[in-house]
Amino acid sequence: MKTSPINEMRQHILDTAQIIISGKGFSAVGLNEILQAAGVPKGSFYHYFGSKEAFGEALLETYFSAYLDQLEACLTQPGVSGAELLMGYWIKWRDTQSDCDPKGKCLAVKLAAEVSDLSESMRIVLQHGTDQVIARLARAIEAGMTDGSLLHQSSPQDTATTLYQLWLGASLRAKITRDREPLDTALRATHVLLGLPSSSI
Repeated sequence: MKTSPINEMRQHILDTAQIIISGKGFSAVGLNEILQAAGVPKGSFYHYFGSKEAFGEALLETYFSAYLDQLEACLTQPGVSGAELLMGYWIKWRDTQSDCDPKGKCLAVKLAAEVSDLSESMRIVLQHGTDQVIARLARAIEAGMTDGSLLHQSSPQDTATTLYQLWLGASLRAKITRDREPLDTALRATHVLLGLPSSSI
């Protein structure tokens, strides 16, 4: 089905804004900056979004939709064990979050603390999105247990939650230290939590 011009422009604004907001945050970015970068006339923002908060919700929904598609592709590869798929995901996280390019940055990491206190509706979108990520990671852990590449976990859901929270914290810490050591530490801890030898990466 063909996308309408309004929806195409709306998505273009969201795609442009994600890069800017990933670098600067939500509150620090004005609507005019986003529109100028997107090549959209000033004053036309409310033609596409009802408010900046509604725009923020749409931004997060779009981000998580794309992220979950990428996660599915990362964790679904024929002939690759569950353990290898999971570690490939964490290694990719480490490499993208230690890079200086805001385009690859995790929007959940960037906005979680900022917008959760500013907007209840945006917080709910963040919660729903992160819950979906954790659920997909839990299924990947279950698949690794089934194929024998991971040791039995009493609760894959709890393990997935712990790992995701570990990596969110490590990503925030890496912003403070401005190096990837917190992410390397998280990777080593991930091996321990999954019962994998460190030589497996």
